[in-house]
Amino acid sequence: MKTTTGNTERKRPGRPAGPSDKRDRILTSARELFARNGFDKTSIRAIAASAGVDAALVHHYFGTKTQLFAAAIHIPIDPMTVLGKLREVPVAQIGHTLPSILLPLWDSEIGKGFVATLRSILAGNDVSLVRSFLQEIIVGEIGPRVDNPAGSARTRIQFVASQLVGVAMARYILELEPFASLPVDQIVETIAPTLQRYLTGDLPGLG
Repeated sequence: MKTTTGNTERKRPGRPAGPSDKRDRILTSARELFARNGFDKTSIRAIAASAGVDAALVHHYFGTKTQLFAAAIHIPIDPMTVLGKLREVPVAQIGHTLPSILLPLWDSEIGKGFVATLRSILAGNDVSLVRSFLQEIIVGEIGPRVDNPAGSARTRIQFVASQLVGVAMARYILELEPFASLPVDQIVETIAPTLQRYLTGDLPGLG
């Protein structure tokens, strides 16, 4: 009886057969286009065309555009896993909920990828991509809820980002003690009022 085991293993449904550099080409094209044009102005179709593949293959490997973006900047989790949870949170509680989600995530095994990305940024890599992430994905998701007065959302969210990046730097990169060993709840309760003020409070120059 003729065996076809080898061929069967290679021909999984939906996967291209044999070795391929298509996935790497997609990532390379995604990084280039996201860095050049930003998140909003970069389409899956454009990335596929640049990589010389079909758009369906991009979705097959990476799923949504935000998942592809996360892979392009080496974030080990879809940003919408975090941001999507905030949709159900009252605006007045976002300042507390955001670090309550992020800090346990950063402390976990998954968080090691975030720390690696932060180190890469400090080395001068992926700056345009991270800027796009902050100014398009996060502003686009949270901005409309905190844009008071009109036009203030981007500044508000950048203040929040500055606080959270500072926490990440002190805790995971510099490993300052005792801060690096403080319980998550203590850090959350300490910074939450400041984050909430940045999001919804009166800020100099915005009123």
